[in-house]
Amino acid sequence: MNPSEPLQVDVAIVGTGQAAPSLAVALAADGETVALIEGHLVGGTCVNTGCTPTKTLRKSARVAHMARRAAEFGVRLGSVEIDFAAAMARMQARADSARSGLEEWLAGQARLHLIRGWGRFNGVHEAGGFSLQAGDQQIVARRVYLNTGTRPVVPSIHGLDTVPFLDNVSLLQLRSLPRHLVILGGSYIGLEMGQIFRRLGSQVSIVETGPRITGREDADVSEAIRLMLADEGIAIHCGQPVDSVAPTGSGGEGVRLRVGGRDIEGSHLLVATGRQPNTERLDLEKVGVKVDGRDYVPTDGQLRTNVPGIWALGDINKRGAFTHTSYHDHEIVLANHRREKQGSGAALRSADDRTMAYAMFTDPPLGRVGIGEAEARALVAKGRKVLMATHAMADVSRAKEESETTGLIKLLVDGGDGRFLGAAVFGIQGDEVIQVISNFMATGASYQVLKDALPVHPTVAEFLPTVLGKLKPLEA
Repeated sequence: MNPSEPLQVDVAIVGTGQAAPSLAVALAADGETVALIEGHLVGGTCVNTGCTPTKTLRKSARVAHMARRAAEFGVRLGSVEIDFAAAMARMQARADSARSGLEEWLAGQARLHLIRGWGRFNGVHEAGGFSLQAGDQQIVARRVYLNTGTRPVVPSIHGLDTVPFLDNVSLLQLRSLPRHLVILGGSYIGLEMGQIFRRLGSQVSIVETGPRITGREDADVSEAIRLMLADEGIAIHCGQPVDSVAPTGSGGEGVRLRVGGRDIEGSHLLVATGRQPNTERLDLEKVGVKVDGRDYVPTDGQLRTNVPGIWALGDINKRGAFTHTSYHDHEIVLANHRREKQGSGAALRSADDRTMAYAMFTDPPLGRVGIGEAEARALVAKGRKVLMATHAMADVSRAKEESETTGLIKLLVDGGDGRFLGAAVFGIQGDEVIQVISNFMATGASYQVLKDALPVHPTVAEFLPTVLGKLKPLEA
């Protein structure tokens, strides 16, 4: 490529999150020229600072946890020592390997140009399509897909700028174990990392300004999670505002949070209070793409923005802040592009049709799909018939045999047509079991089909028919 000349392509993809690489490769394989633009690390959050490294580190933490429990299973190991630097090195090696493998895959594709630099719009091109800039390189593309992801929100708290607080990125750069990790934010990232660092040897305190942790989950699920974390020695403080943050110690090496009139002190502070979209550097106004009040890019079900020829994929479209929703977005736009190109007249796929499913990767994990109990009760109040059943993991044979009886299963079903409305599985293999229900929901079949199916023994999922047999009408 010659930076002095515009690169003419069929497609420009800005950002290399989980939608972008597979979309770029597929479009290139279809014969289109593609410019894939990345201003930082190929693979985005998931590969570099999210799913890949954190789940690798989670495994080290779980091994440490199970080693401490070894005597329960008739295995004697003596004292358990954590080599924190080695655990972090293993984590980093896995992330580096994933990124380099992705880069090699992209480099081997014909008609695909990987361009390093922060992508932004120059405007609508005079010959049609769009003009973009990435570093010194100008790109002209007929279609543009945006997949730039999100970054941590920094809350406005007095004194926060006086301490060297951590976010999800800088936390993973530590090579010395924090003595006492204070976490601001009691949602998924905060709880996952809190449990990991507790198992690796840190004291951990979690501060959640809302009334309870995992505030979007049902109250009984949140309480089960709280009890699990408390049993591991994690201090949880909820329901009070953080008035201020200040450094402690003669060298300012510690941190003090003033929370509801009392002090919480630690050696390190992780701020995990939410995410915000990476859209401010795209110069969207130059092509007329609209954003909402929080700078997310609204789309229709086909993930089209208000400007024809520009799509928004992944976290920035506010249709799911997950790797799997971003990847699913790529499948939707790819399928729709191919159908329109072929002129088959087949109905277009829509993100409006999917039922949201996700997991929180504490140990045990929480798997969720569809609506929760609070939403179901609201439907009942409007006259809808809903059935609900719950079942304690302590009454699941496989959980007993594994000595991992924390949690519960909750199923919600439409009382009319028998279709699943939602489910929560908190406990052993909850992240896998929930996909049985999620995939089943995609069929639109009645729960009775799943209830009558032959299960495999001994598994957690085999208890789904048993739980379905306990369904009862839900009251408002």
